[in-house]
Amino acid sequence: MALFRKKRAADADSSVSMFDTYPDKLPDELFERAEYDAAAGEKGGYSNYSYWGSTLRAFRKNKTAMFFLWLLVILLAFTFIQPLLPGQRDPNIINNDPDTGFMLKNQPPSATFWFGTNAIGQDLWARLWSGTRTSLFIGVVVAFFEALIGIIMGAIWGYVRRLDRLFTEIYNVIDNIPTTIIRMLFAYMMRPSLFTVTFVMCLTGWFSMARFIRNQIVIIRDREYNLASRCLGTSTPRIITRNLLPYMVSVIMLRMALAVPGAIGTEVFLTYIGLGLPVTIPSLGNLINEGKQVMLNPALVYQLYFPAIVISIITVAFYMIGNAFSDAADPKNHIE
Repeated sequence: MALFRKKRAADADSSVSMFDTYPDKLPDELFERAEYDAAAGEKGGYSNYSYWGSTLRAFRKNKTAMFFLWLLVILLAFTFIQPLLPGQRDPNIINNDPDTGFMLKNQPPSATFWFGTNAIGQDLWARLWSGTRTSLFIGVVVAFFEALIGIIMGAIWGYVRRLDRLFTEIYNVIDNIPTTIIRMLFAYMMRPSLFTVTFVMCLTGWFSMARFIRNQIVIIRDREYNLASRCLGTSTPRIITRNLLPYMVSVIMLRMALAVPGAIGTEVFLTYIGLGLPVTIPSLGNLINEGKQVMLNPALVYQLYFPAIVISIITVAFYMIGNAFSDAADPKNHIE
């Protein structure tokens, strides 16, 4: 088939009159023949859209979240770099006066002890950063297992109908027992240690995540695309991982971000009631517990201020980052 490309006419009136006079002819002076290009005929639409790329671009537009992200990165980096810096003291060493041999207890912040010392002469600067490392480790591990177990159990609970009643009854029985009681029982049965605290929180932390995922899946499991997938013989694991869980990326990321400060808060609470880590393992919970014992003394209240400031920064940072990333992960916010 002949292809033609229209030339620019010098006189628009003359071209119109020529078409009117010879409607069945193509004037050669107005058109030139174009060669057929098979490659051009095969060209189609192209989009460079990337879900995660668009998510990151939307997240970077949130200046407040970016500020807290950099603040958290700097805090985490310094937490792990601090022991490598020169002149750092062991967090468990009791510092004594070289002249008198007495403990340098309850020393206020100074050039020697930047954050002062506690009631037995331990350096609070070293204990603060060591405790931050411990609490962040607990928070990240607990959040990971809470998300892993909670998502798996919640997805099965919500999608497999014949297991819904069984899982619901088990959840109702466990949910009616106060979580603190369960944690106290296991803490009493096991020796106080980092593993015990982490295990106790992982044991009960996934219940709320599983319930949340179950409720979300029940809402979308009978939509048309899921029914079509089942009719085509798609396996249950594939439907869960391909059709259901991607729909909930934003809310899952938000709950995971909030699980880290939540686990740190639980560790602080367990230490407060005497079921947390032993005093030989510095943690934010131990430091806050020590600080609250002297908080009524204005000269010693600094022992509570420093760990409280650090845990507040971590909590607010994870909250702001989690909310911003949850909004950025929503595809409706990817329109540019």
